[in-house]
Amino acid sequence: MTRMSITNTPRTATVDDAADISRTLARAFADDPMMCWFFPDEATRAEGLGRYFETLFTLHYGRHGVCERTDLAAAFWVAPGGRALPDEQTLDALGAVLGDRAPLFREGIEAAAEHAPPEEHWYLAVVGADPDGQGQGHGAALLRSGLAQADAAGLPVYLESSKEANLPFYEHLGFTVLGEAQLPGGGPTLWVMRRAPRA
Repeated sequence: MTRMSITNTPRTATVDDAADISRTLARAFADDPMMCWFFPDEATRAEGLGRYFETLFTLHYGRHGVCERTDLAAAFWVAPGGRALPDEQTLDALGAVLGDRAPLFREGIEAAAEHAPPEEHWYLAVVGADPDGQGQGHGAALLRSGLAQADAAGLPVYLESSKEANLPFYEHLGFTVLGEAQLPGGGPTLWVMRRAPRA
């Protein structure tokens, strides 16, 4: 019996990848403080996260972003001039997924948007690797792919992380923490990070 090769080579994500991507990201974010805040019920979190990421990908980032994947990870970027915040159609669809947490979600993304930089930049909206693929270079490969595009344009990259344990990983790739933002309604802390362009 031959084993299927698991590749960590980045490739463009398409709508046909939605089910795989949503499953991957649901597993990747199962213990993320912000996702646990949006989906506090542990019994239904996995299913909710899957629907959440599938909605974000198919209605928003798949249309307005730069989306890449490997076999066990996915990343959603917003290029300069792109739409970082979901439109009303996407917010309504996410509201159906989030239920009574939808108002907190709206408040949270509006609060995070207040920290958006005025300078032209690339924005890393989402990156996550399935726990089965962590430590195998899947997330790093996707990050390097997007960072290379920003570097080629001579532009910085911004992100927000709600998981403090991830900060050293981002710092290793050249990001620095600009500050912290507390999400409203007792939400978790977001660390706002910037990476300067490299030649």
